[in-house]
Amino acid sequence: MAKKEIRVALIGSGLMGRTHSNGYKRIGDFFPELEYRPVLQAVCSRNEEKVKAFAEQWGYASYETDWRRIIERDDIDAVDICTPNDTHAEIALAAAAAGKMILCEKPLARTLEEAKSMVDAIEKAGVKNTVWYNYRRVPAVTLAKQIVDSGKLGRIFHYRANFLQDWTISPDVPQGGAATWRLDVDAAGSGVTGDLLAHCIDTAMWINGGIKDVSAVTETFIKERVHSGSGEVKKVGIDDACIFHCHFDNGSLGLFESTRYARGHKALYTFEINGEHASIRWDLHDLNRLEYFDHSDESIVRGWRSILVTDSDQPYMKRWWIPGTSIGYEHSFIHQAADFFESLQTGEPCSPTFKDAYETQKVCEAVLDSAASKSWKDTGVEWEG
Repeated sequence: MAKKEIRVALIGSGLMGRTHSNGYKRIGDFFPELEYRPVLQAVCSRNEEKVKAFAEQWGYASYETDWRRIIERDDIDAVDICTPNDTHAEIALAAAAAGKMILCEKPLARTLEEAKSMVDAIEKAGVKNTVWYNYRRVPAVTLAKQIVDSGKLGRIFHYRANFLQDWTISPDVPQGGAATWRLDVDAAGSGVTGDLLAHCIDTAMWINGGIKDVSAVTETFIKERVHSGSGEVKKVGIDDACIFHCHFDNGSLGLFESTRYARGHKALYTFEINGEHASIRWDLHDLNRLEYFDHSDESIVRGWRSILVTDSDQPYMKRWWIPGTSIGYEHSFIHQAADFFESLQTGEPCSPTFKDAYETQKVCEAVLDSAASKSWKDTGVEWEG
């Protein structure tokens, strides 16, 4: 049976462009029953030499150096936005107006206002959309949600998460430019809150429900950095570190921490959930394992157990190898790409949608407002998940 082709244009050819491209290329091999298949139609980036090489390496049929040309083309069905945060809204609004499907990197936008305009645009246009909060698609994380949804943990008391890195400790690291735009507030919107905690918040609300209110503290440890564009020393406007606690809609408490100043940590993302009957915890550095403690176990054998998530009856794993053999970070993007293409045939939304990501944006904005005002802030989240 002939597959229905979806002609994809990737805008941005950095790290996320590579992970998404790999996802598109592998779903036909491991999800062969899908009615729809991606065609790598075009890639866009400002540097012609680099984007041409990227197109050749990953198998894109063509390339552009102006994203507006992508929107104008009638041989493009879906636009994948992998650019810095300051361009997400402009590209998404244009793509929606042109009736194209949109897959957008996280966070959805720099600000709540930008995010709202994007939600309004896709709802008006009625186009399929998703946001790449890929950690939902790690099999062990999906299993954690299934366990919580099953009621095995009972009433939830605590959700705690952290995301620690160390790559900006040196004052010699510049802000701005292709490599370090995440340190430029004009491009990024925020620091660790939008870049790292947004992942933690999305996962937390997906598993544990909406976040009602927050109390936060942020710090910018290095106050000035050279801007790679102008060469001038400029004030740093992003948050280097953030800690916040919160109330969830279900009455549980949350504790979140993120920093780029934790020496020895490159990408330490962990979460733990404590319930009345059981607890679970997960660590990105050992992403195929989910740790589980069940108080109902006989006391002489009661303790934390390590679940190796590789069996075919566990989330996504029937697609891969044999029990006991692992998959990696890149598979989370393959899973999300496959889920998006499956959603085209089922008609169901592919979560997180722009609307879901807008709720995560509300929490991020409340966190930054709370830190600035040194007070509790309501989030206004209306979480459906």
